[in-house]
Amino acid sequence: MSVADVEVQAASPDPWSGVAGQTKAVALLASAAESPVHAYLLVGPRGSGKRAAAAVFAGELIVSADDRAGSDPDRARRHRRLAEREEHPDVFVLSPAGNSLRREQEVAQLIVEASRTPVEGTRKVLVVDRFHTATPAAAAALLKPVEEPAESVVWVLLAEQVLPEHVTIASRCTRVDFAAVSDDEIASVLVSEGLLDAEQAAVVAAAAAGNLHRARVLATDERVAARREAWWTVPDRLDGTGAAVAVAVAELRALIDDAAVALTERHRAEIVALEQREKQFGVRGSGRAAIEAQHKREHRQFRTDEIRFGLATIGARYREQIVASPDDSPAAAMGALDRLRATADSLIRSPNEALALHALLLDLPPSAQAARR
Repeated sequence: MSVADVEVQAASPDPWSGVAGQTKAVALLASAAESPVHAYLLVGPRGSGKRAAAAVFAGELIVSADDRAGSDPDRARRHRRLAEREEHPDVFVLSPAGNSLRREQEVAQLIVEASRTPVEGTRKVLVVDRFHTATPAAAAALLKPVEEPAESVVWVLLAEQVLPEHVTIASRCTRVDFAAVSDDEIASVLVSEGLLDAEQAAVVAAAAAGNLHRARVLATDERVAARREAWWTVPDRLDGTGAAVAVAVAELRALIDDAAVALTERHRAEIVALEQREKQFGVRGSGRAAIEAQHKREHRQFRTDEIRFGLATIGARYREQIVASPDDSPAAAMGALDRLRATADSLIRSPNEALALHALLLDLPPSAQAARR
């Protein structure tokens, strides 16, 4: 290998290196980039790296379609860099502003983008985040554009799950599954990024429940251990009464409120910066509505993530009980795990937080330790 080849390799690291813990999915997408079909559906839990993978995949799709990029490493690197940042003119990324992807405006915007020709090359990539939130009307409106796109267009849909109303459009896509990132992989990333030492990273990785994005958030949260302990001890506090449940739910929600303070402060700083821009350049086109909608979505998602974290922690407690007491009947603990899974699945529908927690804790059995008291 020549010195020039070494320099090119050093300047062109593996574009997929930022997608952690998804070896199989990355291999499928990397292979598909050379000869893609019209649509892909990336399915996996939040924080598993789907959006990061979609951005890298978009860059590879554009590079593979650009004859000039093959002989011009700088051009190829530029395509990849801009796509990874979601700033490439031929990569359009839509993330629903509200709880759902709706037919009005958002789907209409996607259809318009799908009709436009690429700006810099011969391929355009449309990425639709949170496709699992698409209403039946939105999914129906997107069926024909996804099924019969222009030759230059590749669709990449991202979803946490495939709902019954999305089966038809999913059948028109090549599906690529993403697993929750393992605790070991998350801990390794946190250490390699200099966020935590190995011992702290292991604690945060367990709390993140396979969500690398959340792990990075928790890495700067000094109170995560206290919140984990609060959820861990919930089964010890249950005695079959509504009073015990009410106290536990109130305390857990207060801890979530406290954890959200940092996010609230960041949002407040963003609004202050927005107001300064509006004062300087005017309100028109400032994007206030989009930013405020994003803030509401981030708050909802933060609270949902905290509850998922809590449910996973309680689940780990019941699993530990089953392992520690194999001679005891595991029926109650197994039933608790089923109830926890059902509650976790229901979170996608944004249920009333307090009511969902009350209903769950009323159904859960006390821990073996509490039952012996």
